[in-house]
Amino acid sequence: MKYLVLARRYRPQLFRDVVGQEAALRTLKNALSYKRVAHAYLFCGSRGIGKTTLARLFAKALNCQALSSEFEPCNLCPSCVEILSGQSLDVIEIDGASNRGIDDIRTLNETVGYAPSHGKYKIYIIDEVHMLTKEAFNALLKTLEEPPERAKFFFATTEPHKVLPTIISRCQRFDLQRLSQEQIANKLQTIALDLQREAHPEALHRISQFAEGSLRDAESLFDQILCFAEGAITLEHVQSVLGLVPDEFFSALDEAFSEGRAAFAFELVEKLFQMGKDLSHFTEQLIGHYRRLASFRLSPQMQPELEARRVATSAKLYTQTQLCFILDTLLASYSDLHKSPMQRVSLEALLLKILRSKHRVPLEVLARRLSELEEKLMAKAAEAPVAAPAPVAAPAPVAAPAPVAAPAPVAAPAPVAAPAPVAAPAPVVEPVSLEPVPFNPYQPPVAVVETPPIAPPAAPQQIISPPEPKEEAPPQTEEGLAPVHTETLLRFAAVELEGTILIEK
Repeated sequence: MKYLVLARRYRPQLFRDVVGQEAALRTLKNALSYKRVAHAYLFCGSRGIGKTTLARLFAKALNCQALSSEFEPCNLCPSCVEILSGQSLDVIEIDGASNRGIDDIRTLNETVGYAPSHGKYKIYIIDEVHMLTKEAFNALLKTLEEPPERAKFFFATTEPHKVLPTIISRCQRFDLQRLSQEQIANKLQTIALDLQREAHPEALHRISQFAEGSLRDAESLFDQILCFAEGAITLEHVQSVLGLVPDEFFSALDEAFSEGRAAFAFELVEKLFQMGKDLSHFTEQLIGHYRRLASFRLSPQMQPELEARRVATSAKLYTQTQLCFILDTLLASYSDLHKSPMQRVSLEALLLKILRSKHRVPLEVLARRLSELEEKLMAKAAEAPVAAPAPVAAPAPVAAPAPVAAPAPVAAPAPVAAPAPVAAPAPVVEPVSLEPVPFNPYQPPVAVVETPPIAPPAAPQQIISPPEPKEEAPPQTEEGLAPVHTETLLRFAAVELEGTILIEK
């Protein structure tokens, strides 16, 4: 028998086998029950969550000749068998990526009026419908708005925003959701039991976590791990196949953070480098690790039981503020690490920053402490008693001044001889050139400028400066300290003290 991969072998053949998507399943079953089947349906969502599977199941239920009471297809009638084998002439699957032109839609419009061969309806399933061109969409509008009575259209796409609004308005739209980790793990456990293989819950949980909500991705990974492992499937097998860093590395990083060992950053990167691990992939795991710690720290009740047991010990080593700061640092440095030509040095610097953040004091904590200190100083200053001023002594009586004797007559000064006149300096006669100067009638006459007499220097004026105001000394408290100015201390704390003050426990 030809081997089928797990994603095809365990594809749901009944509505009850579909994992999740309860709203879409209920709507489709009620449409069959009330006979209110629309002419066009659009299934949207990410990869591997059942868009094409639901379209095939609904098409099979519409043409089934022995529909059950729960509106499940029988999978035994000729119509169901043909659809299962992919040989039905009434259910036509079209790949929108390879049949995206207007000629392909023109061919569809020409054949849509033909009656079905065996079933009740002729159904067109167009996968990846967003790949159709704008002209192809416009050519489909008229047929989609007024199709033949026995024609149905089922569309599936991962990018509904690329589908024209005129197409969406003519369809019933279903937005399918990603599957939870618990739903994927339960499905993988069912497959393992059917294959008679043992799988540890930790291994299945890690596979479902890595699949990111896609059941097809999880089944493909599980199929690969079944070929790798012999016997029971453990968490070590999953980490080896996926190339993940063991959890022990992250536990050791948490312990180094609690002990303040910054040198562990170089030890960890050296081990990763020797093991040949992708440093960018390790950074993604590191972000996921701290995200789980922060999620458990903020809301423990929202975590799965298995996940909560695994991260409970490490989460106690961090505070909420530290985890939020580390997450912000990792997200800000992630893109730079990808572009860095020296990823090893960049990762070492990033881990050093994480390990040194244990002694980092947030700015809001500094502000609160400074405010409390200011309030205490102001309260002590208000409680200190003010000393009464000392009494001022009365001034002593001033004695009457003694009579002043009349001054003696001053003799007239002797006449001062007038100074001898100073002879004026002889004028300096410059030598005159005796060379003849040619006459120029166009040259203006030279004006003679008389030199004004030089005035004697004025006496310097005395500038009287106003008295300088005396600076008042700041008020003193009981300890002799001035009140703390919050703004100045905050600036000093933000620039100089951040990262150097230990938090009191």
